[in-house]
Parts: sequence; C-alpha cells; structure tokens
Amino acid sequence: MPADKPMGASPLELDKEHRAGNVVGFPGGLVSYLAPLPLRTGQPAQDYAHAVGEVNDIYLDFGVGLPPVFGWQLTLGGPLGGWAMFAILFPLLVFVGTPLLGGGLTDSIEMAVGVFEHGVPVASATAFFTLAIGMFVWLHKHLQHRNVIPTRFNRQRREVCFVPEGHTEPIFVPWESLSAWVIQAQGATQYGIQRQYAMGVGFHHAESGQDFSLEFPCAGLPLAIANWEAIRAYMEYQVHSLKEIQDPLDLQGPDDPPHEGLHTFRNARERMRRRYSEGEVGAWYVFGWYLYHVMTLWTLPFRLTEWEVGRVKRMHRQDIPEAMQAWSQPLPPEQWAKPSEELLKQGELLENLRLRKPQDSIFELMAEVGRSASNDMKQMAAEKR
Repeated sequence: MPADKPMGASPLELDKEHRAGNVVGFPGGLVSYLAPLPLRTGQPAQDYAHAVGEVNDIYLDFGVGLPPVFGWQLTLGGPLGGWAMFAILFPLLVFVGTPLLGGGLTDSIEMAVGVFEHGVPVASATAFFTLAIGMFVWLHKHLQHRNVIPTRFNRQRREVCFVPEGHTEPIFVPWESLSAWVIQAQGATQYGIQRQYAMGVGFHHAESGQDFSLEFPCAGLPLAIANWEAIRAYMEYQVHSLKEIQDPLDLQGPDDPPHEGLHTFRNARERMRRRYSEGEVGAWYVFGWYLYHVMTLWTLPFRLTEWEVGRVKRMHRQDIPEAMQAWSQPLPPEQWAKPSEELLKQGELLENLRLRKPQDSIFELMAEVGRSASNDMKQMAAEKR
C-alpha cells in the first residue's frame, strides 16, 4: 500500500479500539495487531525490508530507506540467470541426456546445437523484457526518495509524525496509541496457493474520519514482526543505530558508511573465507558463493548501490514541513517523555507469561495480557462504585 495514504475498504478498522494481540479475519487472511500498546515481541529487531532510512539520537525515519544491494542483484541477475538457463543449461542437459535415450555423439551435438539456436532468441528477448520491467520498478522506487516524506518516530517526545499524501501539514500521533499490525493473506492461483505477508502502522484521524496507514510487504510472518520490533526497540532505547537493525551478518566494519556498497562485498568475501578456513563451511558453500556473485555480475550491483545511495543523498527531496522540522529538534533530557505506567505493567506481565508459556505465540500472549488489563480496569471501576 502506498505510504501514508487514506484507506478505503479495509479489514483494519482503525476507528475501532484495538489492542496488541487482537486478530481480525477477512476473506483470505488475518490482521494480527502488535500495538497499541507497543509490547515487546521477542523477535530480533531487524529491518529486513530496508524500510528504515535515517536513524539518530532523536528520530527514526520509516518509509523510504536507503537502497539495498539485493535490489540490483535481482534486477541484473534475474535476467542473466534466465538467459543462461535457456542458452547454456538446457543445451547441456540435452547433450548429456540424448545418449541416455539411445542417441549417439552426433545426435547429441545436433540436438544441443538445435536447442541452443532456438533458445538464444527466446532467452535474449525474455531477458531484455525482464530487465526492462526491473528498471521500471527501480525508477519508481528511486523517485519515491524525492516525493515521499517518511514517517518519523521521535523517541524523545514519544510521538510519531505522519505527512499523508495530499496534506501540507503533519499529523502528530502519540507513540503508545499508534496501531501496528501484520497481515497474512493467501489466495489460489493457477500456480497453487500463494501467501503474502506485510507489516503496517497507522492511525484513525478523528477530524477527517479517515484511516491513514503505511504498509510494507515482507517475505514471511517472523520477518514482518521483526520489522516492527526494530521500530519498537528504537523507541524504547534498546537499539540506537542503523547498523544494529540492518546488518545482522556484521558486514559493515567500524569505519564503513552505514549503508550497503562495495565495502559490503569485501567484508562478505572475507567472512566467507574465514568461515571456510575455520571449517565452519565446506567447499560447496564457497563454490555457491562465487557462483551466485558471478551470476549477479560480481561487484557491479555493489557499485551501482553506492552510486544510487550518493544520488539519493544529493537528491532534492520534497521539503519537510516547518512544523515537522521544529518537532524534530532535540529536547533537554529533563523534558523527554516517559513510558506510561500501563505500558510498563503490561510489558512486565508479558515477559512473565513468555517464561511460563514459551510455546504460545506472541499474539496469544499479548491477547492474554490485554484480557488481564481489561479485568483489572473493570475491578478498579467496581471498587470506585
């Protein structure tokens, strides 16, 4: 879903009261809430989707992160891999397989040459078409760095700033009232059952009566939860840098810039060699490592990533509203907002439940915490009467 867009028909229903642990079904899937309140999920704080941009002592920008190397590897390596399959692998398989079916060496050569001659035009056209689509997707995402104002999480104020599309003034939302969720959806296609996952944050804007949300697709449910955990951990002073949430393999040295680039390749190669010399991985792993990087054009994706990162940083992006700039200024420590007593109490209860019931899912544990809090509130109301 595009960043900070008002939602139409949606299963989220942000105008209704939700708590962490609530699960809402819709045709073909589930929406599982992680906030409010923002309780610890137990997943590692990792931004696998690279949706986080700038991180400093005051705020974290979410929505348009710096480009990863994998995007260029997929854009360039995908077409090359497809071309190699049609032009090299299939003729080789035909050459090896023909004798098994009773053919001779001459038959093998003729069959392989025929498959090659017919396969190369198809492979070339398919590779060109795939590359064109990949470059179009890249351009669309690249221009977002100029046109989209990221959602900003200010941990000193414990607030979140949204600038929805079509709005000129920011909307400030208390951190502990923000809704966060993961979506699990599946549907039947001609290729079988396909599953999709996404992580999102949003809120209901009472003045306009609209729901605003920001969602990102993820490769799996644990990865979607981990993306939210990266934001939550930052706001609760448990992580403090981009490296902590985007470099789980420790591929950035102490003096490296906080983004992917040529240094990432060098560090990954040294890590692979060290693991091989220590006996942690074998020769097949080394062969696979080199094959993957050869098929993705060696260091070219890393160099292109460095070029794109530099271009993004020089890009004249849409002006940040003055109110958002003022809100982003540092506060003296004595003015920093503190977690609510309710959040601290429920967080402690959740940790105790996690120790007692390690087999339960995080959503079951959060739902139990919510029921306990609701019962406590009812009891307090009864005592006041």
